[in-house]
Amino acid sequence: MKRTLLLGAGAVACSLALSQPALAAGYTQTKYPIVLVHGIFGFNNFLGADYFYKIPGELSKDGAKVFVSTVSAANSNEVRGEQLLAEVKRILAQTGASKVNIIGHSQGSPTARYVAAVRPDLVASVTSVGGVNKGSKVADIVRKVAPAGTVSEAVAAQVANAFTSLLTFATGTSSLSQNTIAALDSLTTPGLAKFNAKYPAGVPTTSCGSGASLVKGVRYYSWGGSSAITNVLDPLDADIGILSLAHGEANDGLVAACSQKLGQVIRVDYKMNHLDEVNGFFGIVHLFETSPVTLYRQHANRLQLAGL
Repeated sequence: MKRTLLLGAGAVACSLALSQPALAAGYTQTKYPIVLVHGIFGFNNFLGADYFYKIPGELSKDGAKVFVSTVSAANSNEVRGEQLLAEVKRILAQTGASKVNIIGHSQGSPTARYVAAVRPDLVASVTSVGGVNKGSKVADIVRKVAPAGTVSEAVAAQVANAFTSLLTFATGTSSLSQNTIAALDSLTTPGLAKFNAKYPAGVPTTSCGSGASLVKGVRYYSWGGSSAITNVLDPLDADIGILSLAHGEANDGLVAACSQKLGQVIRVDYKMNHLDEVNGFFGIVHLFETSPVTLYRQHANRLQLAGL
């Protein structure tokens, strides 16, 4: 009898020990590491401000393993995708994980989608935040102003490339190739149509619907904003407000809400503009909307609950 009780107690103790990691999991502790991917003209840290302002730290403090990728500030979706793929492989080697959860903002969405398309075995999920999934009318207009092969294109490219050179110098990523025109072409409506024909996973088949949420073992999610001017204290809101006039439909200043949709659509009508979606400029966002940081934390928990 005593031996039976001891064996039973031992079994209970083992059961508790085995379940302890699950019980101890923090709110943001996902099974696989989270990789954040910036959009065009993006950076890791510039003049003391992170692109994903305060987001990595807020995710990490409750258990998430978070990595901020370093890809070209300006280049095509495919070039940036290959750069991201190399980073994903390094992260997996470093952590011992078998997959990653990729969260891409703006052009970071098609960049992430490329990796999931060519190596779905390495990706648990792709999340588009304000993602350019069907093109941006801002890019369309700029391309008409500076059509291919013209002097205007050359001048625009020189100015933009000078900016990206300065940006990459300041952020320590100058070794990566920069090609603003390739980036611009990748973000136009025709450019994304070609990209989506090759890499359609998660993309809505209707003009403004939801796409497949699970493709080849990869889960797809999206959220974004549909407001341009959200805080009068933000010095960048005025310019974003002007850019929003290009769309003629709900948008975050740079990307239409319908273009932001991918896979399981969480929401694309938050009171956020394109920069608010990454908690920039220095966290100056709408006072009466859910904090962008909270959305990233909630999504990490969503991934956790999905076993990702």
